[in-house]
Amino acid sequence: MIQTIADALAEQGYDKMTPVQEAVTEASLEGADLLVSAQTGSGKTVAFGLAIAPTLLGERTTFGPAGAPLALVIAPTRELAMQVSRELTWLYGKAGAIVTTCVGGMDTRTERRALDRGAHIVVATPGRLCDHIKRNNIDLTDLRAVVLDEADEMLDLGFREDLEFILGESPESRRTLMFSATVPAAIAKLAQGYQRDAQRVSVVSDGKQHADIEYRALTVNPRDTENAILNILRFYEAKNAIVFCNTRAAVARLTTRLTNRNFSVVALSGELTQSERTNALQSLRDGRARVCVATDVAARGIDLPNLELVIHADLPTNADTLLHRSGRTGRAGRKGVSALIVPPKMRSKATRLLGWAKLSVEWALPPSAAEVNAADQERLLNDDAWTTPAPEDAVEFVGTLVERYTPEQLATAFVNLHRSRGSAPEELSNPGDGKESAPRMEFGKSVWFTVSTGRNDGAEPRTLLPMLCRVGDMTRDDIGAIRVQPRHSYVEVAEGAVSRLVSALGPDMKAEDGVTLTRLDGVPDFGPKSPRPDRGDRPARGPKPAYEKSSKPAHRGKPAYDPDGAKPAYKPRAPRDDAPAAEYKPRTTDSKPRGAPAKSKRDATRPPKSHKTERTPMKASDKPAAKSGAKAVWKKPSKDGATSRDAKPEGGYNRASDASKRFVPPGKAKKPGKPSTRGPDARPSRPKGPKK
Repeated sequence: MIQTIADALAEQGYDKMTPVQEAVTEASLEGADLLVSAQTGSGKTVAFGLAIAPTLLGERTTFGPAGAPLALVIAPTRELAMQVSRELTWLYGKAGAIVTTCVGGMDTRTERRALDRGAHIVVATPGRLCDHIKRNNIDLTDLRAVVLDEADEMLDLGFREDLEFILGESPESRRTLMFSATVPAAIAKLAQGYQRDAQRVSVVSDGKQHADIEYRALTVNPRDTENAILNILRFYEAKNAIVFCNTRAAVARLTTRLTNRNFSVVALSGELTQSERTNALQSLRDGRARVCVATDVAARGIDLPNLELVIHADLPTNADTLLHRSGRTGRAGRKGVSALIVPPKMRSKATRLLGWAKLSVEWALPPSAAEVNAADQERLLNDDAWTTPAPEDAVEFVGTLVERYTPEQLATAFVNLHRSRGSAPEELSNPGDGKESAPRMEFGKSVWFTVSTGRNDGAEPRTLLPMLCRVGDMTRDDIGAIRVQPRHSYVEVAEGAVSRLVSALGPDMKAEDGVTLTRLDGVPDFGPKSPRPDRGDRPARGPKPAYEKSSKPAHRGKPAYDPDGAKPAYKPRAPRDDAPAAEYKPRTTDSKPRGAPAKSKRDATRPPKSHKTERTPMKASDKPAAKSGAKAVWKKPSKDGATSRDAKPEGGYNRASDASKRFVPPGKAKKPGKPSTRGPDARPSRPKGPKK
């Protein structure tokens, strides 16, 4: 192993490599293409970092000046790409490697400038890397190795075309390493097309899969799903926990609920921006947040050092998703718990998922409120605070508390303060078996009463029950059976509530709206039940007669149209019974046409209109005044015969005789002072001739 790489591993506390790391660093596999399958949490990131180190460095221990990238690492999600970048940064830190990331959601210009400055290793997502290649922002001529991390997930997300484009643009002399938790047929086909004599490396753990993870299936009433999640978080009090949901709406709802219950929680889903997702994960790593509510976008490759608990609020869709979700805990030898919330109706689906994943699980109920309080007490008794000395600046205050309060008061205040820091546990109901509710228990000793209202008066059990509870000082548990008859009703009252009913109604036993109750000595006789008619007693119905098509008359069709044929004679309409038939008169050419409007007396005095009728010539008084150059002054006659200068001219403003309103075509505007060529007084124009 290269010395600088070994020093980096020792500094991180790697005294022993994992099985997958040992398998890929064998001398016989150096320089070969690899197809590696290993379970989640087995250290695949460090494994391919160790595998490509001899290809990138050769015999040297440090990298030279940064230029075109020597290696590409492609990850399916932004979070996984960022995590791989952090792992490779410390692994190649002493060797002087420059690691650059190109992921969606970040500024493209910043990434382009970083690529122009040079990088030894580029970690990218498929879409953003394709964009940089098409824009000629990255040079792949010196590329020596390409690593596909979580290759099966990238194919599931629809990145097959992007991967084929990237591998097609890379040099043929490169090494291609594919790392995945599973190797389906699509991965094998992709490896066959873009790898040369690939060596298959399959790492199987010594024990069962996810041996460091404790699986628990908790049967929960559907109404108590969120309350059960609260109790699980309080019971384990994990440093970091992830709650997986199937939809973004469920993530938002559960995040709000946990925030209202004083949990430090962050959300992680596809609708968040890249900066928001990065800040959420950083909050979990820094300890500012303890719970992360996420969709399956975070199920791949996310590594939180202190993640101890995974809760499946919604059951995953398949066994692979179940393994990848649960694989966020129990990594690198650490212990973890994976809890499945299973409503009774989803038990069969959960059993199938666990069987397909080959996992053994413990079926139980979620922690109750008493179990959560007991776990709190156990943690409190074993806390290091009992043996830690008081700070120097608080010694005097401790003495003051001891002098002022008794030991019992101090212990009570300490317990109250400790419980106030966390959310109170919830009481959970019995989930049952998912079938119908249990039958009602026996009512016990009772007394029957007659109610003076029945079905004919509109009485129903749903109206009698609240009325009796309201006026009789009873609850619904004090009332048994209610039998409504046509004219009255029977009510069964518990023997212990009879005295309250009688004292509340008084001696008259009157309720509301004149309704009275009468006590009976025994059980009333409801009369015999009318038996349901047996199907065998009903008369048998014979088969419906078949419809005979031959009995239907044949369609004669429409007669053909003959324009030269004889038209049918006119048939007068039959007269009504109460009026004599009108004599039919054939229409003549001299008669008035149908629908013509009737002429009024005024129309008779008017001459007929014709388009050839000549217009009546204007009288001399109607003609406008001759053009004398003076502007006409409009006068309006007043009541006393006087005129006004503001009057409107006779005939309106737009008379044809008004020369100022005449239209002048554009380009033929008259010059001022030049007489018009129109009119009877115009001078004849000179004949145009050749210029002299």
